[in-house]
Order: sequence, then C-alpha cells, then structure tokens
Amino acid sequence: MKFVLRKAKNCLRLEYNCFVLILEILCIRHDMASAVSPSSAEYWQNLTITPADIEFLQTYLFEQETPLTSTELASTLVKERIRLEREEAKKRDKAKLYRPKDVYQVGDLLKFPIFRATGRVVAVRPGVNPDLGPFEVITVEMEDGQQRQFAAALENHKLNFVEVVEESDTQLDTEKIIQSFGAELAQKIEVAFSADPSLVRIASRWFPRSLLLDIHTGYLNLAEAILDMAGGEPLPTSALMKDLELPAGVNPKLVEFSLNHVLQEDERFDEVGPAGVVLWCLRRLEPEPVRQIPTLLSYSPIPYDRSVLSAQMLALESQVDDELSEAAVAPAIDEVVISLLYPHWRCGTLPVSARARALFPTAYESPRVRFTLVDEKTGKKMPGWVVRQHGYVYGLTEWYQAYNVMPGALIRVRKGKEAGEVRIEALTRRPMRDWVRTVIVGTDGGIVLALLKQQISVELNDRMSLAILDPAAVDMAREQTVKAQLPFDVLVKRMMRELAKLSPQGHVHVQELYAAVNILRRTPLAPLMALLATHAEFVHVGDLYYRLEE
Repeated sequence: MKFVLRKAKNCLRLEYNCFVLILEILCIRHDMASAVSPSSAEYWQNLTITPADIEFLQTYLFEQETPLTSTELASTLVKERIRLEREEAKKRDKAKLYRPKDVYQVGDLLKFPIFRATGRVVAVRPGVNPDLGPFEVITVEMEDGQQRQFAAALENHKLNFVEVVEESDTQLDTEKIIQSFGAELAQKIEVAFSADPSLVRIASRWFPRSLLLDIHTGYLNLAEAILDMAGGEPLPTSALMKDLELPAGVNPKLVEFSLNHVLQEDERFDEVGPAGVVLWCLRRLEPEPVRQIPTLLSYSPIPYDRSVLSAQMLALESQVDDELSEAAVAPAIDEVVISLLYPHWRCGTLPVSARARALFPTAYESPRVRFTLVDEKTGKKMPGWVVRQHGYVYGLTEWYQAYNVMPGALIRVRKGKEAGEVRIEALTRRPMRDWVRTVIVGTDGGIVLALLKQQISVELNDRMSLAILDPAAVDMAREQTVKAQLPFDVLVKRMMRELAKLSPQGHVHVQELYAAVNILRRTPLAPLMALLATHAEFVHVGDLYYRLEE
C-alpha cells in the first residue's frame, strides 16, 4: 500500500513539475513575445510561407483572374497576415488573460500572449502536492486543436506578477512592410510557387494553369508570319494581339498571358525583353552570335589554384573587365571604361563584367535580352543583345569600324536616359601615327609581335593595345593553335618571348601577356597569373612584371 502511495505521490510531483516548467518557459519567453509579433521586423524576416499561405494566394489568383507578380502577391499576403492578426487580436480581447492564480471553469476562453493565441478550458481537476497546498490543473484546447495543461488556483508563482502589455496594430502598415521586406517575401513566394506545377510563370507573373485560354496552332502560325514580316525586330505581345483577332469579352490581361504562355512553349519563338517587358522574336532570325557563343569567346576552363594569387594580382583582376573573372561583384556604378580585349573586338561584343553588369538590362528568365545601344557622340540608336548565359553584349561590329576601334581601345559605358537603353562612347583623339604592338602572322602560321607605327584615332590602354593588320590571317593562326592542342603553359611562353623582344629589359607585365594570349586562346586573367606564380620559368621582377628564365 505504501509503495502504491509513494508511486502516486511521485507521479503527482512529476505532474506538477511539468506544469511549473511550462510556466517557467512562459515567463522566460514572455519578454520575447513582441519579437514574434507582426509589428516587429523579426516576424517578417523569419516568415515562412505555409501551405495555408500558398492556398490563399492560389485562391486569390483564381478569384482575380489576373496574372500577378511575386511582389504583388507578397503585398497581398502581407495584407492577409495583418487581417488575420487583427481578427486574432479581437478574439483575444474577448478572452480572459491566463494567470496561474486565477480559478477557471469549463468553457472559459483564455488568451496566452506568448502563443499569440486563445484557448478554451475543456477540463478542470485537482492537483496534488503536499508541499504547495491545493491547486488545480486545467486542460485547454488551443485554436489549432492541440490540448495543453496549465496550473490554476496557484497563488505562489512569479507569472502572477508579470505585467502584460497588450500590443496594438498601429505599426502594421502594409506599404512600410513591403518597402522593407517585400523583396525577401517575393523571393520566398517564388520558391514556393516554383515547386507547384499547377502554376505558370511568365515575365515574373504567376497564374493558374487551369485558367489559361486555349490558343490553337493557327494563332501561333499567324504570330510567326507577323514576326517574320518584322524582319527580326522584336514585337510586344500587344502588337501581336492586334492582328490575331483573339477571343473578345475576356480579361485582356488573361488573353495576353495565355498567348505569352503558348509562345513560350513553342521553340519557334524567343522572349527577349528586359525585366518587366515582354518582347517576342523568331529564334531563327536572331543573329548567330546571339544564339550561339562565338568560338573566339568560348572558354575551356583551365584548372588553377586561386590561393596562390597575391593581393596585387587580385586587385588587378578586379580592374580588368573580363566576363569570365571570378572577382567579387562590384558595387553599382554609373559608368565604366572598358579596355577592349581582342576576342571581343573581333566578335563585335563587349564583356558584361562584374563592374559593367548593373549597366546592362537583365531579365527574369530570358537567356537573351534585346535592348538599344545609343552612340554618345551622335545619338544614333543601334540594336544590341545581352547574352546573359555567357556574359557578353553583341551588336558593335559596325560601330567599331566607324570609329576605327582596335584591341586595347577604351570604351565608356553609361546607363541610358530611358529604360532599355545603354549609352556607349569610343574615347577618340586626333588621328596620328604612333608606335604600337602590331600582330603579324608569319609564313609558318605563327604569331609575331612587332613594335610598328600605326594610325591611331582612339584612346588606348597601353598594356592591352594591339594593331591587327590581317584579322583573317589571325583567325587561321588561332585555328592552327586549337588543332595543335598546344598546352597552356607552352602558349604562354611563346607569347611571352614575343613580348619580351619589345622590351629592352625583357620584362613583360601580366596585363600585356593577358592581352597577347587571348589572341590565340580565350583565357581569363586568374589562371594566367596562377601559372606565373607557380612555375619556376617565370621570374617576378616587381609590380607584376615577369621575365622568362629558360
């Protein structure tokens, strides 16, 4: 009998200890209650998109019958969360504040600030602990259906003396919340929606797949004919809709979205508009260097150890505008002056480097973006293309020829005055003959560098300037190098010998060697510098100048 009583007493003591532990947790976390309130920054920073949120947003899209962006959906979700919070606040206003000292009855509605929730008492029973005197145990069914047990009629507990400040919703301003956390919330919505096959995204807008209009093949064939007549000039969806005679009496935004969807699914069409703009072009009418990376810009990765690069080398890498560079992303700037590398000069392209990236238009999904290049000197507008996957801008061949641009020329790039425009300027000077490294192709098909006088009419980066007398012959020399599968270190030594001949001391700067090597093989700066730093044949003589010791 004593054993049974002792066991029952231990169980009751353990039971009470659990209640006390719950209360201690409530006390410890009470000061943190405001941190999880919708009026706090932490609430929105740590917000998780729940299945209920996704269901709400999908229902909203069904009801509106209008495609919406992730940002617009984020605003809608914030408003819904605030509405729910205010409804819960009203419920809590009608409920009694839970205090361990109070006595409760079945049916009482209680509010628990720490849980930001209410619950109803469904059971009351005596608690037994001779050391503490009489108290009660209440079972509360919370809003989510979960049942929790708490102590009641317990006079001696510190939670009885904690001041609870009821929170107001004065800080729940949708616009301020979106301004501060809209981008993060939109990104979370995109991640959640991307995993849902029932939704379709085009140009950052979402819509239920089941509500899309049926656009049959005849409309697509007619759209192809319209774009064909445009001669490769991209057209907005609205221009296509004028001639397609799509169903009337339907939400125009829904018609446009449905047409965009079927065009996106058809390989004949390519969406090439910058972010926020939908432009359609026939893929077959796009320039070849836009559809496929030019051979001269194609890079076969060269293994190297980045840890061997000195601080001076890393600083130079950040200054050289190479789209293949692993240098950290540079802060946004209003303009950049690019030293033109031979492969880009030959292909009529510019690198979309870390420094230049913010100056050129981008897109949400499109791998190719059509935009407008504006000549800073004349105001002439030219079609340009950003090839995002490979990091270059195409469309400058004729412009280079007009200004007698050569490898090493300085090109200034600025943001345009209007959206979708980029202003470019060749830094020119009065034409005059000057000494410059000149590329000559020998009788054996090899590259020879000589210091010769050439007519120069542009400002140059002296370390990267190269005069090309016969571009076609240089192309053949490059093809010969590729077929020979010349090892990278052998190619570097050959080009270094050619450059060393032009210096009285036989010293060659890293940037000079970088420009020369790229005549025959597309190579970013870092692998070249790593080779110089780790091979004994290359001797550093200071300030990133090297000499070849054989």
